Amino acid sequence: MSALILVNGEVRDECIQPGMQALRQGAPAIDVAELVARAVESDAGDHSVGFSGLPNILGEVELDASIMDGATLASGAVSALKGYLHPVSVARQVMERLPHVLLTDAGAARFAAEINAEAGDLLTPEAKAIYLKRLNAVGRDWGLEIRDWRLEIGDWSEISNLQSLISSSNVPLIDLVARAIRYHEGGDTMNIIVRDGAGRLVSAVTTSGVAWKYPGRVGDSPIIGAGSYADDRHGAATCTGMGELTIRHGTALRAVLALSYGKSIDEAGRETIRDLRRMSGARDAWVRLLLVDKNGAVGGYCTRPGATLKVQTIDENRPRVIESEHVAE
Repeated sequence: MSALILVNGEVRDECIQPGMQALRQGAPAIDVAELVARAVESDAGDHSVGFSGLPNILGEVELDASIMDGATLASGAVSALKGYLHPVSVARQVMERLPHVLLTDAGAARFAAEINAEAGDLLTPEAKAIYLKRLNAVGRDWGLEIRDWRLEIGDWSEISNLQSLISSSNVPLIDLVARAIRYHEGGDTMNIIVRDGAGRLVSAVTTSGVAWKYPGRVGDSPIIGAGSYADDRHGAATCTGMGELTIRHGTALRAVLALSYGKSIDEAGRETIRDLRRMSGARDAWVRLLLVDKNGAVGGYCTRPGATLKVQTIDENRPRVIESEHVAE
């Protein structure tokens, strides 16, 4: 029964190694999951998670995260959190210090301030540049030019300036989001499942969400049972992709329940994704499921070919890259 770390394939090896070192030293799964998630949240090169994540349509970075302890089913989550660098740590404190599971927006930020969570500016110059480029492309549909608004990266000192300009353009925000979100930018939500030497399972998910989303949009990452679920008795599951689909489907919980019914990890993964495809009716649906059973077997299952996952046991020197199984209709 080997201890291991499982993540989606986009996570850099350098983000996994601190967690692996801690795992080898006997750290519990929950500490390891938080450690790896924090490393990804700090990675300025990853525009889908934490610091340098791509913003919502108004240029604000909103973060979602959750963590779940498979030994007790205790869970904590935050959504639409602004101005704090490590939402996964705030989520863990929600789990440990409040009689709640999920805090959102201003309430999550108030709690983060009260526990002295690390605050910081999340929007980097690189993310700003991507954002302005996208708004220019979308704005041309209405004959608008961000450059004509004399808003450049160097003098963008107040995000409220841009929000005022968008409001004065008379372009409905609903329409702006609908057009902008067609451009798929950024990478993917960070998924992690850790199994420690005692067989304890922890799942954690952290993300800045889909780029150019409507303000306040919440995906599946902080929704226990949709984007994440862990139960030591059966297994753990996490999801990336179109969170709206996995919320409707309850994908992570369904996969773990399939394991509880005696399905093999491959049967559980395939059947869960196949059922999601039937439910959604969307031929271009994008969802990837990561799965670990109670014995430490791992699998990845996806609605599209080519997606990968990384797994490393304490006996391995570096993570192995495995292609997720493409589950066709």
